[in-house]
Amino acid sequence: MSSRALAVLLITLTAACRAEPQPNEFPKAGRDVAPIVNDSFSTEDARDRTGEAEEVMKLAEVAPGMSVADVGAGEGYYTIRLAPIVGRRGRVLAQDIVRVTRDRLAQRVQRERLDNVAVSLGMPANPMLPAHSFDRIFLVHMYHEVTQPYEFLWNLRESLKPDGQVIVVDSNRPVKRHGMPPRQLLCEFAALGLAPTRTSQLAGSDAYFAAFKVARARPRPDQIRPCAEHDPSKA
Repeated sequence: MSSRALAVLLITLTAACRAEPQPNEFPKAGRDVAPIVNDSFSTEDARDRTGEAEEVMKLAEVAPGMSVADVGAGEGYYTIRLAPIVGRRGRVLAQDIVRVTRDRLAQRVQRERLDNVAVSLGMPANPMLPAHSFDRIFLVHMYHEVTQPYEFLWNLRESLKPDGQVIVVDSNRPVKRHGMPPRQLLCEFAALGLAPTRTSQLAGSDAYFAAFKVARARPRPDQIRPCAEHDPSKA
């Protein structure tokens, strides 16, 4: 190989390596991040009594044949309730970033013979979902645990189908108390070109529902304007 051809090859490879932005190109969270907590399915009866999952899936308009992702699925509370709704023609991808949790969830899926459910391992700043694949992506009581929200959303939004939606369920309280003030959520999603289509307070709790769609092109990391931290006590 000539020296010129080698130089061209090196330039091409360097450009390819730079096609994906580096973590230090994204804004920092600029707010508190809650620690990850266990989501034991021993609490599922108590959660069922509040009716949250049923209300959320109705608001999200989950229907047979849909492809949905449950990001930060934990022990699979929403996963096993989504599976029968999307049905045999639908698909559920349950993802978690904790390997032992992912493994327990995979065992549960196998034990309960959920043939339309797959389980995957993601990364803190990248859920590692296939591109342009999902009608709904659920982030249930987990967004406040995301350590790099701007990079996370930058990657996540590319997994939506053209008319897909990101569904967030969180509590209206400070992040330190495992919540996410709605104003903070709306600002961070807007920074990535995601606009709300529907918001609703959930019955009998401080939890709320928010659905988002892609409203504009994905910004470059250096175009993302980080949000100031919102203190709900000063609203």
